[in-house]
Amino acid sequence: MDGICTLANDKVYDQLIALLNSIEAIYGQTMPVCVYPYDDHTEQIAAEIARRPQVQLYDDQNSIQQWDEFVRRVWDTHPTAQANWLKVSGDKYHRVGTHRRYCAFDGPFERFVYMDADTLLMSPLDKIFAQLDKYDFVVYDFQYKDLSHVYDIASPKLTELFTPEQLQTEIFCSGFYASKKSIFTSQNQEIVLEKLRQGEAEILYAMAPDQTVLNYMVMRLGISYCNLAHQLPSHERTGCCVTSNHFTTQDNILYDHGKQLTYIHYIGLKSRFFKQVSEGENIDFPYRDTFLHYRYLHEPDQQPKLTTKPKVDNKFPSLGTKILRKLGLTL
Repeated sequence: MDGICTLANDKVYDQLIALLNSIEAIYGQTMPVCVYPYDDHTEQIAAEIARRPQVQLYDDQNSIQQWDEFVRRVWDTHPTAQANWLKVSGDKYHRVGTHRRYCAFDGPFERFVYMDADTLLMSPLDKIFAQLDKYDFVVYDFQYKDLSHVYDIASPKLTELFTPEQLQTEIFCSGFYASKKSIFTSQNQEIVLEKLRQGEAEILYAMAPDQTVLNYMVMRLGISYCNLAHQLPSHERTGCCVTSNHFTTQDNILYDHGKQLTYIHYIGLKSRFFKQVSEGENIDFPYRDTFLHYRYLHEPDQQPKLTTKPKVDNKFPSLGTKILRKLGLTL
């Protein structure tokens, strides 16, 4: 069975509703969805999920605890991450819950597309699932433009482990990917841990913990891989990130020079912006009206009327300019 997965807790309640509604807008209630709990704060999203017969909240505690333990063992091998995290947040492990997206490799679907809660589906996923007939891991993004948010580029070991071509073409964003159940067996996990203990852990980028570990597992284990951003011809390829300011909207679907997006990723935007605007605060961010449409798809009369002057947080980049420069994700 095919399905869509995501990761959420009550902090991203508004974003989760928008994502689920965007999936329904494409598939109705025919596409099953599994939500993996970021942490134990899920009372609000659980109530929402209970109203949707095609959506389930993952509750396999053995699977959740196994992956939690695995990622702690991963970061126990890193030479500096824990000391740095303790200084920054006082926690020995950083955002352990974000790794729970890996539960999809144990989950209810034989094949799945994982989508972060800060994404919206814009098109059917046929071309994504079709690639799983040939590959075990499929992505569609432009993260390859910015290696520094996947690996520690200061590590000399990085170019010992991977070729320049691999580092230019095989890295990916962990916010959207397709894969299959059980490709990361317990044996594979032990292989990964042993390689990390042998000194390879130094290449991991500690401030994007789930992304760096997933890239490392796929690349180091030689999982068959496809990035549609490379494979699709230019006349079919589109961008996917909120950092692109040239997308146009037609019937609440985003287009890139006339080509319908597969998904839009509100990468880099704080979850509080989505909560604030859903509560009626006039917070400005790119493609905000698209988000609000899907957030209130089933209750349009409750969509806030934003009539005051828009507010822009001092830390918020104007239409993605700063984040474009930081991430290098311009497509």
